[in-house]
Amino acid sequence: MALSKVDHVEEISEERVRHVALLSRLELTDDEVSRFSSELTGVIHHINKLEELNLTDIEPTSHPMPLTDVVRQDVVEPSLSNGASVANAPEEQDGCFKVPQII
Repeated sequence: MALSKVDHVEEISEERVRHVALLSRLELTDDEVSRFSSELTGVIHHINKLEELNLTDIEPTSHPMPLTDVVRQDVVEPSLSNGASVANAPEEQDGCFKVPQII
């Protein structure tokens, strides 16, 4: 799957932030619009900087470190008896937990 390159955008305008906020049904103050405009512009500049890296011989990974699962062996062991499992229940009926009716 090929990734599309990010357009080299100089600045995310306040007009664009307001448009996205309108589509997202967000009510932003003028201060928030101004702040998001500068923060999003910074994010885009950072992404554009990353695009300059030469990654031709780098294999894609999902994590920078190799991961291995540490799991225990799946061994069958004795479990609680039915009587022991409901021993501390406030109410019990026919070996099952009895709870209040909801509906």
